Amino acid sequence: MRFIARDPLLTGILGVEKLPPQSTLWRFLDGLYVHVAGQILKIQQVFRQRVWEAANVKLTTVTLDTDTTVQTVYGKQMGARKSYNPKNKGKLSYQPILTFIAETREYIYGDLHNGHRPSGQEIKAHLRKAIASLPAGVKQIFGRDDSGFYCQEAIEGYEEDPRCQFVICAQKTDRLVEQLQKADWKPSRQTDADEQCEFFYQPVGWNKAYRFVALRYDKAAREAQKTKKKTAKPNTDDAKARDQYQLFDTAPYEYRVFVTNMSDPIAYVVWFYRQRAGAENLIKEANGDAGLAAHPSERFDTNRIHFQLAMLAYNFNCWLLLFNREPEADSMKLKHTTLALARLRFLFIAAKLWNHAGRVGIHYSEQYQEKALFDRLINRLRAIKRQGPTFTAVMTPALE
Repeated sequence: MRFIARDPLLTGILGVEKLPPQSTLWRFLDGLYVHVAGQILKIQQVFRQRVWEAANVKLTTVTLDTDTTVQTVYGKQMGARKSYNPKNKGKLSYQPILTFIAETREYIYGDLHNGHRPSGQEIKAHLRKAIASLPAGVKQIFGRDDSGFYCQEAIEGYEEDPRCQFVICAQKTDRLVEQLQKADWKPSRQTDADEQCEFFYQPVGWNKAYRFVALRYDKAAREAQKTKKKTAKPNTDDAKARDQYQLFDTAPYEYRVFVTNMSDPIAYVVWFYRQRAGAENLIKEANGDAGLAAHPSERFDTNRIHFQLAMLAYNFNCWLLLFNREPEADSMKLKHTTLALARLRFLFIAAKLWNHAGRVGIHYSEQYQEKALFDRLINRLRAIKRQGPTFTAVMTPALE
């Protein structure tokens, strides 16, 4: 707060001499009504639609990465529970659910959740609202979820919309392991596994059978290979990628299993799921840079509002990056700049503030390395104009 308490630009916009103490802001937040959290989500939907119009984003296919995160709390916050908390076992925590658009890294929908794992009905409701929050023009949706979302209700949430295809990591059950042992295994030449298979299987309580794809690893061969490479540097990239899906440790093999309604080859389904590793990094960014892990109140409803405000701040950075992108039409090549790095490049920099005739301006040093980039961003933002009910695109080509 001390860095921005007397910032001329911010105080000029707000019409105050200086910002109030942080405790005053917390009291204001605590006085907001419960429905404000939902209103912030609606504001984000409107912002997203307008940004996509002005930044010429015309994605017809999007990928939704949904994940949960455990946030340990140390006070007496309402809704905190002693549940799944691998880093701080036995401590109270929240377990919010978040969904991101993989192509643009935007936060699309989420909510603060109590410390217990979400139920099947809660997962279904979350996915339904995330899909409904997508901008107009999206014609195909892919969903990727870890084993925490392995349930009939999650699949129903996707199947309600005919645009959706999904890949969900399966949980280990005795019936599924039995099915794996009876499956027709073939050599897997395009993955890191020894063998692969696919089959249709109906878990207990599910209303129909679905396509399952699986990878199998020979434990003895893997151990022998590790022994030979003890002195070699471990491949951290492979380790991180393999951590993205649950491992079934069943002698003499290890299995990785996915349920999907995609018809693509096994190698592609596995590769596609591995790309969801970015969702965990986005959650870490929101926790560390946007203040998502801060829970300022003992009231659960107030913390829900703060949750949405933090993710709105996170999205502002994503939207600025859409305006600051290079003239690239391929969304797969879109680079992401974290909130912390964007602050260092465009906010926490040496500059001279001037005030003349009721106007406030900033004069950057001649040594400012990002001046050309910053000027390009500002010029694009200034060029945004409304044309009827929409906004004219200020960039070419369109991001597709």
